[in-house]
Amino acid sequence: MATTRSLHLLNSRERLFNKVFSAWTARGFANKSDEGWLSSMFAHKADARKDAHSNLLSKKETSNLYKIQFHNVKPEFREEYNKLSAEVQKELHQDEDYPSEVVGSWNTWYGEQDQAVHLWRYSGGYPALTECLHKLNNNTAYLAFRKDRSKMLLSHRNQLLLEFSFWNEPAPRTGPSIYELRSYRLHPGTMIEWGNNWARAIKYRQENNEAVGGFFTQIGELYVVHHLWAYKDLQSRQETRNTAWLQEGWDANVHYTVPLIQKMESRIMIPMEHSPLK
Repeated sequence: MATTRSLHLLNSRERLFNKVFSAWTARGFANKSDEGWLSSMFAHKADARKDAHSNLLSKKETSNLYKIQFHNVKPEFREEYNKLSAEVQKELHQDEDYPSEVVGSWNTWYGEQDQAVHLWRYSGGYPALTECLHKLNNNTAYLAFRKDRSKMLLSHRNQLLLEFSFWNEPAPRTGPSIYELRSYRLHPGTMIEWGNNWARAIKYRQENNEAVGGFFTQIGELYVVHHLWAYKDLQSRQETRNTAWLQEGWDANVHYTVPLIQKMESRIMIPMEHSPLK
């Protein structure tokens, strides 16, 4: 009796799979990679992994480590904060003894208000980060800056990031541009699936040079992904995003990745005057 019931359930699942897959193919969405994913809905097979997710998803040709800073600035100190940040960042850029550089600095326009966002690159990974920390702790000018800055902040937090292997390397831009930082908190254990889908989907979002960088957290809040985009203005953003939906395959990526997300947030940001990403 139990065997008959099991066979009946198996046949039902097979019929359901054939029905869904036929409809999917008829709509013109399916390809070989999609077929594999669709099969996994009904017969999930966990791959035996002997390496960390960070090693599977990050760039192998570089050893860059990124730090993103979120500073909630007291509204009355915004201009003073921007000016002070510019002075310190320019000084560190010009000092070749520091294996770090600021990739971009922004003020939020839409999203959390009175917030500054800074993205740093450490060439050489964790050893470079450690070297910078030791040097900064002995840099009297920087210590004075940090003391002055603390009076201007309501709160601040950092995350250490690695960049996805399939995203562009963030490079200086002349602008003028607005930037969107889309942040996704994923369900634990889904980072590989997210990466596999976006490795295929990123091609749909590179025609207008809007893709700036893609990162995932290593320290701080875990299973968080940051996608950084650049647009001419908000109207251009809307048109670019609408165009992506007209390309065959983009809707499949959204369909696959939305269930992986616990929470998502969008910030529209304006580059600070000294930001390399204009």
